[in-house]
Amino acid sequence: MKYIIVGAVAGGASTAARLRRLDEQAEIILFEKGEYISYANCGLPYYIGDVIQERAKLFVQTAASFTQRFLIDVRTQTEVTTIDSDKKAVTAVNRQGISYQETYDKLILATGAEPLRPPLPGIQSEGIFTLRNVQDTDMIKGYIDKKRAKTVLVVGAGFIGLEMAENFHGLGLEVTLVEMGNQILAPLDFPMAALVQEHVRSKRIKLYLKNAVSGFQQQEDGILTTLNNGESILTDLVLISIGVRPDLKLASQAGLKTGPAGGILVNPYLQTSDPDIYALGDVIEFANPISGQSMTTFLAGPANKQGRICANNLALGNTHSYSGSINTAIVQVFELTVAATGMAAKQLKKAGLAHIVSTTRAASHASYFPGSKQMTIQIVFSPETGRLLGAQIVGYDGVDKRIDVLSAYIQQQKTIYELAEFEQAYAPPYSSAKDPLNMAAFVAENILLKRLRVFYWEEIANLSPQQFLLDVRSPEEYRTAHISGAVNIPLDEIRHRMEEIPADKNIYIYCEAGLRGYLAQRILIQNGFPRVMNLSGGYYLWKTCTNEQQLLLQKDQVLRVITR
Repeated sequence: MKYIIVGAVAGGASTAARLRRLDEQAEIILFEKGEYISYANCGLPYYIGDVIQERAKLFVQTAASFTQRFLIDVRTQTEVTTIDSDKKAVTAVNRQGISYQETYDKLILATGAEPLRPPLPGIQSEGIFTLRNVQDTDMIKGYIDKKRAKTVLVVGAGFIGLEMAENFHGLGLEVTLVEMGNQILAPLDFPMAALVQEHVRSKRIKLYLKNAVSGFQQQEDGILTTLNNGESILTDLVLISIGVRPDLKLASQAGLKTGPAGGILVNPYLQTSDPDIYALGDVIEFANPISGQSMTTFLAGPANKQGRICANNLALGNTHSYSGSINTAIVQVFELTVAATGMAAKQLKKAGLAHIVSTTRAASHASYFPGSKQMTIQIVFSPETGRLLGAQIVGYDGVDKRIDVLSAYIQQQKTIYELAEFEQAYAPPYSSAKDPLNMAAFVAENILLKRLRVFYWEEIANLSPQQFLLDVRSPEEYRTAHISGAVNIPLDEIRHRMEEIPADKNIYIYCEAGLRGYLAQRILIQNGFPRVMNLSGGYYLWKTCTNEQQLLLQKDQVLRVITR
């Protein structure tokens, strides 16, 4: 059997290695248009930022070592330009510019994705980069050194944009971050993104939200970037990181079917509309395991796992089904760790799927043990069954292990009732007897069982005088800052001051994070107050979201003045 694999980074290299382990006699040719194979592209920002100082550590395998270990014909700097599916042949052009054909029994496309580079005026100017491969990395590092850069503009505040902003900042560059959306990290819901934005601003990074770039102009002292609100930003270099799209050039030329999400359509065995052509990685789309709607994913983890599945199906017959990806992702943003899995509340709303949102705060480990830090956990779940549908965490320590547990529960279609009984390894340096995940599930269970009624931060702005806003924090907390119009009755005094609370009004309670509010709610409900609600996420989340929303409103007002 002769296999040709196009693309040799994550999915392609994984497929090739697995194929060889399963079939020692197979002929395997691995084409890669770049110079390098099987490199750690997720580590590229950290090499630019000198966190990873040895360039060689980026390479899992070289072409020579891969060939020697797996007896695979690796052809780097060779681009496959066309596919003739009738003749089962590909045309390739090597580094010398020589074109030739190679036949196959089975073809595997792992062509990945290409960075978006909008056709803006001046975008071809020197000093404007995208980051997708080792060559891009070398060019960016070389340019910073050559120009002795002091300022940088990052266009796009997704995962890569934020990683690059952090690493540029670590090199001592003054960083400006421009994002077209109304928040950073588009996969997150706004309240969770607001927590991260507050942290980013604390690092003196200039953050422009709801702003798009309209053009670039090369000047003697740098690159002048013009925004759609009329402002201009002068920096030494620009990194464009506004996302990627599946590289469909070969697939389109071969007439393979593509789908509504912009990727190659594959069946559960990663087989395309041509039974002799398989595809995997960033270039494919598949059904979302939660919504059933078509989706793509641009993550290294799924691509590597797909490589193993694809090789199994090629060598052993179509016996291994791919169950899809729930887009579990994590990113370091300075001291913060930000993670997400499953579907965000806004995605569920767009898909028309009923859901409930619950936000809790808890300590990363036992609060009495030194070094404990708070993390914010948002989970979304089905109001009918309690099935977990998505989760997001922002914190400092222990975020990674919690998001992995949540990812597993979502993949296995488990419920918040099962999460409430999740058993973790416990010792004070690592967790609490009731882990933050247990606590998140307890709150969700109370909501489902109608023991807890919640309201959300954005609803406070619409409260009328006919509704009673109750702050159950301490007098000191209240004096420091509180929501306008709130009456302060501390939790520990509430049983003795019930005559101050109107029984004929809807009562909206808040505390700092939600626990004291819940306790106050339980007291009031059991003492004849029928309409009592507690603020999900507490004052802390409301304050952060309101501050960030106010900054957006100020920017909108400035924009209206400029464009009037």
